Amino acid sequence: MTSIFTRHGGGLAQARAMFGEGGRPWLDLSTGINPVAWPGVDGLSPDWQSLPDPAHLAELEATAAAHFGVVPELCCAVPGSELALRLLGKLLDIPGAYLSPCYRTHSSAFAGGRALATFDVPPDEPLALLLANPNNPDGRIIAPEQLMEWHAMLVGKQGWLVVDEAFADATPANSIAQHVNAARHLIVLRSFGKFFGLAGVRLGFVLAPPAIIEALRGLLGEWPLSAAALAIGIAAYNDKGWIVETREALPRRAGRLDALLRESGLQPMGGCPHFRLIECENADAMFVNLAQKGILTRPFDYNPRWLRLGVPAREADVVRLIGALCDG
Repeated sequence: MTSIFTRHGGGLAQARAMFGEGGRPWLDLSTGINPVAWPGVDGLSPDWQSLPDPAHLAELEATAAAHFGVVPELCCAVPGSELALRLLGKLLDIPGAYLSPCYRTHSSAFAGGRALATFDVPPDEPLALLLANPNNPDGRIIAPEQLMEWHAMLVGKQGWLVVDEAFADATPANSIAQHVNAARHLIVLRSFGKFFGLAGVRLGFVLAPPAIIEALRGLLGEWPLSAAALAIGIAAYNDKGWIVETREALPRRAGRLDALLRESGLQPMGGCPHFRLIECENADAMFVNLAQKGILTRPFDYNPRWLRLGVPAREADVVRLIGALCDG
């Protein structure tokens, strides 16, 4: 029954069709997207008649690059980091490996990609190692020092380290974006939608040496982003006050959820404040029970004991979730 929900988060319309309305508004906790979206969208008026202005693209990349801690020449805006991963697999054109568990896209981004539980032995050939930090779905965080040690091991064989930092805005101290430069075989991907709560904008960034940036631009063409994505991205990355407040609010809400989960006999896993992973005897049955109560979560076909929960924004939603879990 849950198979259609195990590929990725979302699918609220399918959940409604399968489980009904249940008398209460649906609570979608199936993704790690910030439930409190950046509020400035309604105040913007993108120009829908003209082609997106290249000057606005350059402004967005410069603004985002400053946020990430790199120079603009190392930053390429893309219509979602998921697409960028697929393009990078073609551009690097070397065998890949990925740390498991991971995003589903990671397993197919690079040709011949093989799953690794850890990475502690230097490769015997050029290799692109792809990982997420923080990781999805278990929230694992790898220290930047460890990542740079792995980078050195890969470079010894002309390999690449590719780090997907889709959730890194909430924990910027763990980012290695500032280590990207023209000489390093290091690529970092960043996502706009998860932290700013606007996944529908489809905006991401690749931080990489200039040769990779130039090749990406050649594939993406003259107008890779809509006028709306440009306007929203520029304004949101310039909203420093909201960014600071959100970096404080996300861990606070996650901590509150952690405390209530433990009180209910469940042990939350992960250091990423966007979501929590719990392990239980029959996660599939728990998924169904929650869905019947109008709460959508994320099950996993490769581990029937796991269930990932987005962190609710409101205290009332946290209480509702805990009550539904205890009633299962």
